[in-house]
Amino acid sequence: MRELDAYTIKNEPIASVDLMERAASALTAAFTAKWGKEHPVKVFAGPGNNGGDALAVARILTGRGYRVDTYLFNTGGRLSEDCEVNRKRLADTPGANLTEITSKFDPPQIAPADILIDGLFGTGLNKPLEGGYASLVNFINATPATVVAIDIPSGLKSDGDAYVQHDAIVHADYTFTFQLPKPAFFMADCSEYVGRWERLDIGLSAEGLAAARPSMSLTERTDITALLKPRPAFGHKGTFGHALLVAGSFGMAGAAVLSARACLRSGVGKVTVHTPTANNDILQVSVPEAILSHDASLEEFCTPIDTTPYGAVGIGPGIGLSHPTEKALLKQLAGTHVPTVIDADAITLLGRHRDLLGRLPAGTILTPHPKEMAALSDNYAGSHATLTAARELAKRCHLFVVLKGHFTAICTPSGHTYFNPTGNAGMATAGSGDVLTGVLTALLARGYASEAACRLGVYVHGLAGDLAAAELGEESLTASDIIRKLPAAFRDLYSDVKP
Repeated sequence: MRELDAYTIKNEPIASVDLMERAASALTAAFTAKWGKEHPVKVFAGPGNNGGDALAVARILTGRGYRVDTYLFNTGGRLSEDCEVNRKRLADTPGANLTEITSKFDPPQIAPADILIDGLFGTGLNKPLEGGYASLVNFINATPATVVAIDIPSGLKSDGDAYVQHDAIVHADYTFTFQLPKPAFFMADCSEYVGRWERLDIGLSAEGLAAARPSMSLTERTDITALLKPRPAFGHKGTFGHALLVAGSFGMAGAAVLSARACLRSGVGKVTVHTPTANNDILQVSVPEAILSHDASLEEFCTPIDTTPYGAVGIGPGIGLSHPTEKALLKQLAGTHVPTVIDADAITLLGRHRDLLGRLPAGTILTPHPKEMAALSDNYAGSHATLTAARELAKRCHLFVVLKGHFTAICTPSGHTYFNPTGNAGMATAGSGDVLTGVLTALLARGYASEAACRLGVYVHGLAGDLAAAELGEESLTASDIIRKLPAAFRDLYSDVKP
């Protein structure tokens, strides 16, 4: 964002204070669309450019007839250049009510109908808030007002690193962020501070944005539709690949059923499920389209299977954690030389043999949730640390790590991370991950490269969940509902593809 600001200022060209005015105008438009003049507004502005944004918003709202009380915190006796310009502009505005705090702060009365705008500190913050500012944040958090943050809640580090004291971060109800979302917005333990967020286009240079090379990005629908492969009219089941799923144990046949049904619903030509013999009848009835490969064991996976006939392998759903299964898994992975998805119990078992991570074929896909990621890294100290561990693992071992969550993060060997925007809280249910494994394995078997399979698979999985939630609500959604909506999700995406 700093680079993009600077590029815009230099190449548009535009003065930084005029760019600030543009941002304030966009924020004011979003604010007035949501709250009317019956809501008194309290603006808390800091000494930097985030404070300058807040002062500009206060001036524009005052000019539009809102009742605005503005508090400028200038305890250091020094304002940024653009903040000073906007302080003078606000002071010269008829009807403005500006209080500048240089030492002691007498807190105003805050009512439930008030809207409190947090413009204390923005993305430039590089240390925890402490002392008077920490006390001020505590005051804000204790008020009954609706809290609106400008760009990012004060005290929250943009990348979500939890080095800050959590009691010194503003708990915003809404965050209006400029031009681009911040990485913290996609992390579970930052969500309580960010609240609902909305991105505001403030006209930063499109040329500068196109030239930028960020290490993280948010996937958009057009990115996904560009990945879709056409389905040849004269294709046959061999054209669309043969997937192998190693899944299920006695009492966990459902995991094999879910992953197999999802795989078949994702366009693959054939699916073989390698599973203990005890699961035969359940799978033959539940997924009659699947071919069964019976393990030598009645109840658990203990016999590796030759993967030569298959285009891709998915392994892990419901296989259990027994010692014979552990041994079989290690042999299976050592002998597998086709694109592979490793999930669930297979990840937990692999966590006991981390030295093998570097020996997995390049392009292998791991799909851990945060706890499983901890088993692979011993680094589970919040969302930022977990994501950092996933990104490092992907780069170090040339793997794709799909870190599952509300904004699933796809970490690539190149170091780039894609956050996925689809999905909802209703998908936090047993079997949802087994469905994703089936989808990813199908896409690999159909010939999608690992990165494309990850991005398309995670997106369509979340989209199917969204369609299911739209019909059923989040509360009652099950993994089978996600599978049931996979055809509609694929159809929806293909509707954007020109014939």
